[in-house]
This record gives sequence, C-alpha cells and structure tokens, in this order.
Amino acid sequence: MADFAVLDPVTERVRQDFAALAEIRDPDTDGWTRTVFSEPYRASRDWVRRRMADAGLTVHADGAGNLVGVLPGRDPAAPALVTGSHTDTVAAGGRFDGVVGVLGSLEVVRQLAEHDLRLDRDLLVIDFLGEESNDYGLSCLGSRSLAGELTAEHLDRRDLHGVSLAERYRGFGLDPSEVLASAGRFARRGLHRYVELHIEQGPVLEDRGVSIGVVTAIAAIRRLVASFAGRPDHAGTRPMGDRADALVAAAEAVLAVRQEGCGAPVHGVATTSRIESEPGSPNVVPGLARMYAEMRSVDDGWLTEAQRRLAAEIGHRAADHGVTVDLTWSSDNERVSASPDVHEVIGRAADAVGVSWEPVPSGATHDAVHLARLCPMGMIFVPSRGGRSHCPDEWTDPADIAIGIRVHAATLLELDRLPDRAA
Repeated sequence: MADFAVLDPVTERVRQDFAALAEIRDPDTDGWTRTVFSEPYRASRDWVRRRMADAGLTVHADGAGNLVGVLPGRDPAAPALVTGSHTDTVAAGGRFDGVVGVLGSLEVVRQLAEHDLRLDRDLLVIDFLGEESNDYGLSCLGSRSLAGELTAEHLDRRDLHGVSLAERYRGFGLDPSEVLASAGRFARRGLHRYVELHIEQGPVLEDRGVSIGVVTAIAAIRRLVASFAGRPDHAGTRPMGDRADALVAAAEAVLAVRQEGCGAPVHGVATTSRIESEPGSPNVVPGLARMYAEMRSVDDGWLTEAQRRLAAEIGHRAADHGVTVDLTWSSDNERVSASPDVHEVIGRAADAVGVSWEPVPSGATHDAVHLARLCPMGMIFVPSRGGRSHCPDEWTDPADIAIGIRVHAATLLELDRLPDRAA
C-alpha cells in the first residue's frame, strides 16, 4: 500500500515516557495506582500536560476535566480528527492500560513534526478523565461528559462513604455544572473521526501470533447489585437446617453468575467482584448480604437472555435458603460497533506497515464507546503478554507498542484525507 505514509517511532523515547509516568503512583498500594480524583492522578496529569506541550501541542483542560492537546491543521474550520485514551488506573493496576493510547499518540505528533508533515485538519489528542470504573458504578467519566451521557442524576450518586460524585468533582477542582455543559461545547467543535490505540487486555493476539487487532465492536455491560435479606441468629445455637443465611444465598448467587458466564457463546463473560455481609460478627448468622456482579457481551441477544436467566436462578436459590433478594440492574454502556470506514483504514494501514492483523471484539469498555456518539470511531489493539491486565503483571513489549504506533500514525494520516461526513 504505497499510498500510506509509514512513520517509525523512537522506541527509546517512548520507553522513557512510560518509565517516567510509571513513577507517579500511590506508594501505599501494590502495582501502579492512579485512581480518578486521587492525588497521584492529579500529579500524573500535570506531567501529561507538560509532555503534551513538549510535543508541540496547545494544551487546555476542558470543563469535564479532560486534557486536550491541539495540533493545528491547514484548515481550522474542518472537523477535527481525534485520538487519545486515558492515564488513570484501577487500584493495583498496570502500566499500559490506556497509557499506550496517550503516549503513543504523543509520539505520532512528534513524528509528524520531525518529518515536516502537517495534517489538513486539527488533531486533538485527549487524555480523558477517569476512564476506569469507580465507586459510583460509572466508567469513562470524561468521554461520557463530552458525549452528553453524564447526567445530573449521575452526579447525585453517592459512594460507600456517602460522598456524591458532584462533591468528588468539586474536590478535584471541577465545577459540576461545567462538567454537564461540556457536551454542547465539544459537539460544536465538529469531529471527523476517532481512533484509539490500546492494549488488548486479553490473550487472543498473543495466542494467534498476530501483531494488530482491529476492533469490531465493544461489549455491552450490565451490572448487578443483589441484596439478600435473611434472619440473624446465634451462630452457635441455631440449627443448620433452620437458618435463613443471607451470605449462603449470596454465595450461591456467585456460583450462578459464574455458571452463566461459562455457558456464553463466542464472547460473553460474567464476574462477581464483591460480597458484603452484616453484621459481620463470627457468632452471628448473616442477616444481610450484598453481591456486586456484571455481565458483558457483544451479543445483545445472549446478554438479555442471560440476565433473565440469572435473575430467575438467583431468586430460586435464595428462596431455597429462606432468603429474599432484591436485584438492581444498571447498564454501564450498550454494545457499540466500530465504524466500517475506520475499521477498513486501520486494516489497510497494518498492511502498509507489513504486519499481521485480524478483527477482534473488545470485552473491555473504552472511551471510544462514547466518542462513537459524536463521530465514526475505530480501535487498534496491540498484544498483552499472557492476556494479563488490571494487575501489576500487565505487560506489552516495547516492540509491540512500536508496531502499534506505526499503524496508528498511518491510520491517522489516512483518516485525515477521508472526506467529511455528510451533514
């Protein structure tokens, strides 16, 4: 594909960026921890702002807390090309999730300058605020805001300590009213295409010896809080056959969640992440318990039926133990497909770079879900060693990151040339 420009990143420069950002973390937790609204996250974003400026971008923080670096194009009136990802982490997370998309995009900007290449349209490189899920049951805070999908009701949600999301924004120096108003301002900017470089966070690419994954769709997520009400009794005197043990019912529900996930076709998963019980005394049969779980799939039909089956199974198992259960479901995001034209360009860019690629679904959610509400989007995956992610063992080889940056650069250059979408 001779019409594609192929730029080679300076791998050592990228490696140094990763090493420097990895130094900014919570020292009191394992792995790499920069959770949203934390002080390590605040410090890391100051670092990212400086690196954006060093790369030649004009940088500002928008009302939703996103860091936006602008590389001016020849036509400032043209809809902007957008890329980026996130630099927050889960607790005890890794060094590459999200970070590859931000630092990889900065290297593309440096390569454009060093090869004296200028895009026709502005390029926006965004470090989105708080992509990882949080105590409010929401992921992708920054991109959700820009897409107009963060609501006043969301801001009223409270964490386990009774602190509202609006209060957390204020504590981070952000005005909640500005967070809600950011969507309209961003939409007026006009967006051309969005592409995100990311680690796969799964084993498919490594297992198949493939260099690049071109994302077909991002899975829908359904989250569940199951509240079990039993009867507290003395643990030493109440006979085993005469108990209404809320925690036992919750444990049965954990197994039901796993069973549903194991029966999923093609791509579907189900996970329990937390159980709480009360009163928590060793000599009291638990009278209350809560289970937190989620299900994900790119197959909407399976997901809907699995949710129905799981609700029925949890109810039946709880009743067998004399326990009542209340199920509260929420949707973090619905299934979102990549845009065919962006998907095609990424595949042709990989061909131009001379590396193998194949289409893959994403079980993880991404900021791309919400940018898809604003413009056509696509994603580029690079392999994750052992498929590990959201843990300290998360690793992607620098050579694989470099390949991803080459494909990312070629993709952005080609997307810049695509005609604007019809109004």
